[in-house]
Amino acid sequence: MADLLVPGYNDANRAFLQALLARNTLTWETAKPLLAVLASIREGQNVSSNDITQDDLDAYISKTNMALSPLDMEIRSTLHQLTRERIYALVNTTSDPIMQLATTYSADEIAFVKKMLDAMFDGAANRGKNELMCLSGIQVVQLAKNTGRRETQGDATQPNQPRLTGHEAEELVRKLEAEGWLEKSESGFYTLSARALMELKGWLVETYNEDEDGQDGIRLQKIKFCHACKEIITVGQRCPQSECPCRLHDICTQNFFRSQRSRTCPLCKTEWDGKSYVGERVVISPDRQPIGGRSRRSTGRGARANGDNNESDDHEDMT
Repeated sequence: MADLLVPGYNDANRAFLQALLARNTLTWETAKPLLAVLASIREGQNVSSNDITQDDLDAYISKTNMALSPLDMEIRSTLHQLTRERIYALVNTTSDPIMQLATTYSADEIAFVKKMLDAMFDGAANRGKNELMCLSGIQVVQLAKNTGRRETQGDATQPNQPRLTGHEAEELVRKLEAEGWLEKSESGFYTLSARALMELKGWLVETYNEDEDGQDGIRLQKIKFCHACKEIITVGQRCPQSECPCRLHDICTQNFFRSQRSRTCPLCKTEWDGKSYVGERVVISPDRQPIGGRSRRSTGRGARANGDNNESDDHEDMT
């Protein structure tokens, strides 16, 4: 066993790892009571969660990572895009992260997950100013229906299309949400969770940032990064100048401009109006700009309907 090669790796460390595997992710607040229980058992007396320090958590993570290193596994952390709470998760450091799903998902389900990612990052949900990078429940069902429709039409160029019904697609996204791969907003949009972004970061960049513009040879950055924290951004704000690549998480925006004399884009110096969005607010925010020259209703329901129609049109052309 790999853990036998790590001095000091004991039952408490194993229990910590098992707890992380069972919960998929940990935060500081969920880790404290866990470490308090482990400390109470080790010391033979009650240890309060308030007595647990960040150093205690870091020590457990460090020791566990030493044991996991030969297995190409590692506990990593990232900040949640909305709350900026630090999220800890176990990630694979070498193999294809999508294929890791093969242990619990069928081949058709894995293929459909890839279709969802294509729709989020390589379809109408991430084109031009339309940087949603999320899908509504209706769009998920429509994606399954459109895929099935192409199969019945005898599309010989797509022999490996995922064969899921609309109901099966709905069940799949609920399972992905329960396992911490997807997050569902109050408006009903599914986005990649902090855990998924951390696990899939390298794969997403390699898959979606490799295309080049035919005329200028410019690498297209479909996976965007926050200018401040340098992490992937799927929810936040962008520079009002559409050609500018600057993106900022909402909280990063607050922190960044707090130390600036003026609210201007750090790259192109355009005034930062805070009304150009990344994520679902592209279609549900009352002050959003019309996309494609068409007017949109300001209600969330109407906006989602419009978003679904646009996305479903694009799904018809996706391969």
